[in-house]
Amino acid sequence: MAQLQQVIWQQLTADQQRQLLARPAQAQSAELLSQVQAIIDAVAIDGDAAVLKYTQQFDCPSLTELRYDEAAIAAQAALVEPQVKAAIDTAYQTIYAFHQAQQPQAVTVTTAPGVSCTQQYHALEAVGLYIPGGTAVLPSTALMLGVPAQLANNPRRVLVSPPDRNGQLSPALMYVAQKCGITEVYRCGGAQAIAALALGTESMAPVAKIFGPGNSYVTAAKQLVAQIPGGPAIDMPAGPSELLVIADDSANPAFVAADLLSQAEHGADSQVILLTPSAQLLEQVTLALSEQLEQLPRADIARRALAGSALIQVSDLAEAITISQQYAPEHLSVQLDSADDYLAQLTHAGSIFVGHYTPESGGDYATGTNHVLPTYGFARNYSSLGLLDFYRRYTLQRVSQAGLAGLANAIIDLAETEGLSAHARAVSIRLEQSV
Repeated sequence: MAQLQQVIWQQLTADQQRQLLARPAQAQSAELLSQVQAIIDAVAIDGDAAVLKYTQQFDCPSLTELRYDEAAIAAQAALVEPQVKAAIDTAYQTIYAFHQAQQPQAVTVTTAPGVSCTQQYHALEAVGLYIPGGTAVLPSTALMLGVPAQLANNPRRVLVSPPDRNGQLSPALMYVAQKCGITEVYRCGGAQAIAALALGTESMAPVAKIFGPGNSYVTAAKQLVAQIPGGPAIDMPAGPSELLVIADDSANPAFVAADLLSQAEHGADSQVILLTPSAQLLEQVTLALSEQLEQLPRADIARRALAGSALIQVSDLAEAITISQQYAPEHLSVQLDSADDYLAQLTHAGSIFVGHYTPESGGDYATGTNHVLPTYGFARNYSSLGLLDFYRRYTLQRVSQAGLAGLANAIIDLAETEGLSAHARAVSIRLEQSV
């Protein structure tokens, strides 16, 4: 705990303030990008063989087949313990309810006499759902991706996740796959899985869009494949987890500490920040962190995350809001009795947790909102994942003869102003031949 920074904001220089809010270095070095590009190139050339090679290297040395067939999925799903199954069922219901309410509706507007414009939605034909593995099994992420894919009724819902050392995927993950109607499951992770989803292999056809968070290699791979001509779209740059808490003397220090640790245990590159005008609360949270940390099985991971985190004393809540807006956290917890008074000013966050009894982990699992969120300040210009991300929208228009006549001068004049005479002629020829 000695490494956790405790600072007074106003005593820092502007440069020190910037450094304090800097995320732990996300490995986007030239070396990392080169490694990821080499993996993508290998998958482009060797397909399944390359994906298997990397999966054997990083996950399961004995793996010989990527596809997880229906019998294997069913066998694993049958092993789910009753209480875990019940928990998944509850989370599924809340996530389903919240995302079902987001169903898009076509919009048709008569923009001028005889001119009708429509915005329409169509489910993406194939979506790739990346479920991280490594230090934690994440059936919750499978729910967050699988439920909206199910509601959108994407024809192909392709789940990829790194297997364990025995080549298996977890029972809980496979139960979610069944429940969400996943159509294909493959045992692979990392940059090689992203490359397979993007480019396709002998066993896996390419997808239209890739969803899901991951480490720096996965994030880099998603960004690189999105640049391939004709390649897939991606949901967002979703990297290591982060939480910012705004609290005052009304907050329970044990609650604040528990929330900070809930994100710190995700990974050593996670970051958590407390902003409070209360010196007393800051000290109480520090003590609570120390006490609770000793009880955590993943305490070593949390300690490393805390080394890149900070407890910050601010002059007032207005300053806390300014800092939060600048930082644009993935998760924002507002632990104030008067939280509602400040929400209109807190717009730069992936997801906001309001009040003393709204733990961030609720959103991770079962309140119903989606936990796939923009990190690293991308909450300024990216949105939390939602049902509409599994569709593409397009427009259509119908113009009657009279409607075209009514708009003709505007179209022709604008086309000629831009020097595009063929555009103008496409209108005038219709008017001439309709006389």
